[in-house]
Amino acid sequence: MTLIKSISGIRGTIGGKVGDNLTPVDAVKFASAYGTFLKSYGNKTSAKLKVVVGRDARISGPMIHNLVVNTLIGLGIDVIDLGLSTTPTVEIAVPLEKADGGIILTASHNPKQWNALKLLNEKGEFLSGADGAKILEIADAEAFDFSEVDDLGEITINDAYMDIHIDEVLDLPLVDAEAVAKRKFKVVVDGVNSSGGIIIPNLLEQMGVEVVKLYCEPNGHFPHNPEPLKEHLGDICKLVVEEKADFGIVVDPDVDRLAFISNDGEMFGEEYTLVAVADYVLSKTHGNTVSNMSSSRALRDITEKHNGSYQASAVGEVNVVELMKKTNAIIGGEGNGGIIYPESHYGRDSLVGVALFLTHLAALDVTVAELRAGYPQYYMSKNKIELTPQIDVDAILEGMTEKYKAENISTIDGVKIDFAENWVHLRKSNTEPIIRIYTEAKTQQEADELALRIIDEIKAVAGI
Repeated sequence: MTLIKSISGIRGTIGGKVGDNLTPVDAVKFASAYGTFLKSYGNKTSAKLKVVVGRDARISGPMIHNLVVNTLIGLGIDVIDLGLSTTPTVEIAVPLEKADGGIILTASHNPKQWNALKLLNEKGEFLSGADGAKILEIADAEAFDFSEVDDLGEITINDAYMDIHIDEVLDLPLVDAEAVAKRKFKVVVDGVNSSGGIIIPNLLEQMGVEVVKLYCEPNGHFPHNPEPLKEHLGDICKLVVEEKADFGIVVDPDVDRLAFISNDGEMFGEEYTLVAVADYVLSKTHGNTVSNMSSSRALRDITEKHNGSYQASAVGEVNVVELMKKTNAIIGGEGNGGIIYPESHYGRDSLVGVALFLTHLAALDVTVAELRAGYPQYYMSKNKIELTPQIDVDAILEGMTEKYKAENISTIDGVKIDFAENWVHLRKSNTEPIIRIYTEAKTQQEADELALRIIDEIKAVAGI
């Protein structure tokens, strides 16, 4: 597996050869590059640099964690070590600690053999493309200058931040824990045996919710593919019905993606996580929304219902955040279940999503299935084509652009073709060696058929 280096961070599979996988040598190299970048280009908040580090529960986490922390120490950088944590928890810790940056050790929704270094700036937000490019240049040049013995950094262990994060969420003006507690909700939680299995149940219990735990032991042995898609979630869908629960909650290993299971055991739809939460926020606060180009049209419809303005960004959290700031969006995110609520912070946060969703539901006299049925009905098909070195992705995208040049096309991020009744978005993934093919239509059959047609056309263009 090729080591993937991008503005999203450094990601790869554990083991193998240096430069081909995420080996201990690669972990040290890229931690060194990040620390060197902060020393050379970062916005220093104090005389001595400080970085927050946290990890999810995957098996390789402690190994990579120790390598990264001690590399930063070797560069003379102090480390606030959160230990087992979540991506949004590290993001809120960075500004609270007045740190110069943060590193989250997680491969997000990827299977257990993967790990990654996600890199943050002093605001607790993902690095810009330009800063990411500088770090890659530093890594390639191996231009590192480590500190002498009297100037080594120090480690401060702080394992309180998951509790601090919960407190921050409960203090949000639009979160009403008392109203939620009065409804006596019963919720099943699938924490995919990572840190979500700790923090989500704790949040729910503090909101007066009865919790049924499924796969909430943070041992890193993921019981199913950790991407929260329908085909991976049969166990929780069954358990929600068996327990007569009000709904189910699923998060990925680093807790920045959120999916709901309706009370009837059906998927609420990860695309509709953002739609439902935005519906609540927009009902209380007038404003604009942003999601990425691969996300459902339903958010646009809900935003316009509340007399707001919707815009679509290129895929990637950093791109969504940039457009949210530019348009003063009050809520945004990605259709993969990522909620970004600036009132809290500019990062995808499942805790914020859960608390706002529960408050929304507490005010309504409907089931979760009925809530879902009340939203605009769109259906998506998410597919991918595995890449090999012989496949010329740029040529494929150019060929598809030419083929559909009479349609409404955007090339901000890959190729998105907007037809009157449906759309297709083709792009090379930032995190895996694949081409993603997303389609959306007003029926599942239409979305699936459009996807199959486009896949056949791509294969014809690529000669595969």
